[in-house]
Amino acid sequence: MKIKAEDIHKILGVKESYEVPSAMYKLIFDKEKREKAFDKFLEIEWNLSFDWFHHYFQDEHADRQMKKQDFTPESIAKILSEIVRNEASDGTTMDVAGGTGGLIITKWNDDRMKHTPFDYYPSMYFYKCEELSDLTIPFLLFNLMIRGMNAVVIHGDALERTAKQVYFIQNTFDDYMKYSDLNVMPHSDLVAKEFNIREWLEPAIDHIENKEYPDYVKQVIA
Repeated sequence: MKIKAEDIHKILGVKESYEVPSAMYKLIFDKEKREKAFDKFLEIEWNLSFDWFHHYFQDEHADRQMKKQDFTPESIAKILSEIVRNEASDGTTMDVAGGTGGLIITKWNDDRMKHTPFDYYPSMYFYKCEELSDLTIPFLLFNLMIRGMNAVVIHGDALERTAKQVYFIQNTFDDYMKYSDLNVMPHSDLVAKEFNIREWLEPAIDHIENKEYPDYVKQVIA
């Protein structure tokens, strides 16, 4: 792994590790700055097959005492990905304790490696993540968007079914060379029913980067 703590701090414009989660969360909502940051990270590390932040987050931010946050080793993630591989599935994968995205990234990489660059489209697969930690969410969203994935992230308690927000990560152009966009779902009865949310814990965030159906959805419903 080429990305070091000082690289993360420099790109995000912070001096201390405790500033990183809030700086990254703020960056996530600025599409232009976010994608420039993505470019800078990729200049340092182009291999997207693993979670760049695994060791950084575990060393600097994981709450092992209160929340028992220990992240799945890459070797175990690869084994689990092989176990759940199913050619007859509908292309959807769910992780109820998403962390910074290690398991989902491993599964995504396994999914795309089934194809050549000429017959792989991000719309073939969809990923669902649930995560409780406020500190973890920015890293998870970052990891999904820089890889051009289509995903939903529920920020909340998977057991209590309470949530702060539901994030929809969308590869608008269905192009694996493009970054994904970010939409935050409204706190409506429809959304609560769809994602089995019993209670909203924070006010809704008004952030929509795509108000129309993506191109590949338009082709289906046309």
